[in-house]
Amino acid sequence: MVTTTRTPLQQTVDLGSDLWNDSSLPADLAYAIENGAVGATSNPPITLEVLRAEPEIWRERARELFASYPTWTEREVTQQIYEEIAVRGSQVLLPVFERTGSAAGRLSIQTNPLLYRDRAAMLEQGLRFAGLAPNLQVKFPATRAGLEAIEEATFRGVNINATVSFTVPQAVAVGEAVERALRRRAGAGQSTDDLHPVCTIMVGRLDDWLKALAERDGISLTPGVADWAGVAAFKRAYAIYRERGYRTRLLAAAYRNHLHWSQLVGGNVVMSMTHAWQVRFNASTVRVRPRIDDAVAPEILDELATVPDFRRAYELDGLAIEEFDTFGATVRTLRQFIAATHDLEAAVRDFILPNPDLRA
Repeated sequence: MVTTTRTPLQQTVDLGSDLWNDSSLPADLAYAIENGAVGATSNPPITLEVLRAEPEIWRERARELFASYPTWTEREVTQQIYEEIAVRGSQVLLPVFERTGSAAGRLSIQTNPLLYRDRAAMLEQGLRFAGLAPNLQVKFPATRAGLEAIEEATFRGVNINATVSFTVPQAVAVGEAVERALRRRAGAGQSTDDLHPVCTIMVGRLDDWLKALAERDGISLTPGVADWAGVAAFKRAYAIYRERGYRTRLLAAAYRNHLHWSQLVGGNVVMSMTHAWQVRFNASTVRVRPRIDDAVAPEILDELATVPDFRRAYELDGLAIEEFDTFGATVRTLRQFIAATHDLEAAVRDFILPNPDLRA
């Protein structure tokens, strides 16, 4: 008799969670799909990785666009390439989308991080992105203006993915915004059946921020304790989502260690991870079993609470919506995403206007 062994990630999917791929490279997507992935995500840093991994393809495409559209700036060429890379990734997932009747098989494309304060501009771009392919999901940041864009986009039938989100208050605000939009759609006689919103909690980036604060403020945390911060926030948000019946699903992203995977197994959640983490988890000896309902040890929560921003991230009323934009993890992530946006434009500039001393 021939027996097959399910990989740890396949076992994770068997236990009820969805796997997404934090890359739009076709080879990475293929590996993820083999292990049960039903979605993918894209943003400026991820797209920059694609350009660096496939320079020949995108150098040629950038020069074609530059020649075909004489008035386009490098920003417009970059935007077109950004969209084409996302659409190409969505095409890899199209069989999943069709097989599941549009319940899965989407790729998330992020609105320009520079627009995080501009509801109207984010909404306009999000509506455009949603029209590029049937299985594109649009990322909006969980900022004050982003929440307004999330609600309106959902009302207009866009599948959203809230990003730049790290805290329980942000996740709850997203859940509430989506519910308002879904009720509005139903009240207007419009279907909500094809809407599958998700809200990201960037678990590893919350860990990163608390570690930076502890270092800055001279707070001595037991080694490994800070690695539980994102897990704790995610588990609490997940419990609130179930209690309140939100129709948005939580998504864990920004992986830093196996806790961000192993502690969330068994939840009706999305796990979005890079190819490198997928390979590492598949090679691990961590037992795959449901842990989503396992409580974080009280002594760990007590020690994390010595860092004030953990309390702000963990408590339901820890942050007001007006404070989302200035929360430390938000600022750090927006700065990194904005920098990657500029780096993406610089990479395209090198394709279309190469330095004469470095001409290929």
